[in-house]
Amino acid sequence: MSVTLRIILIIGSFIAFVLCIKKIKQSKLKVESSVTWFLGSILLVLMSIFSNAVAWISEKLGFISPVNFVFLIIIAFLLIQTFIDNIRITELNEKIKNLNHYIALSENKNTKK
Repeated sequence: MSVTLRIILIIGSFIAFVLCIKKIKQSKLKVESSVTWFLGSILLVLMSIFSNAVAWISEKLGFISPVNFVFLIIIAFLLIQTFIDNIRITELNEKIKNLNHYIALSENKNTKK
């Protein structure tokens, strides 16, 4: 893995980590939501520090270049994050639907009186 890619991984990880901390302090992000981002940034730092291990793993898995393996890990991380966000969105949609039903029933009761 090239030195340039290693530096980019470390800088990107540091920026993601700092942004998560900043948003948590501003109460714009819950700690539970930021766990995957923390784990992802730690993983990227570890991959940049131990680039020989990444090269060895990528070789054993049949990747032509370790960079392709890094990209695969990043894409997998983003897919997991998207899946988690979709689960949360579905739960929130159900809560909104239930709240709409509750409001409609409450208004229906009030109009009958």
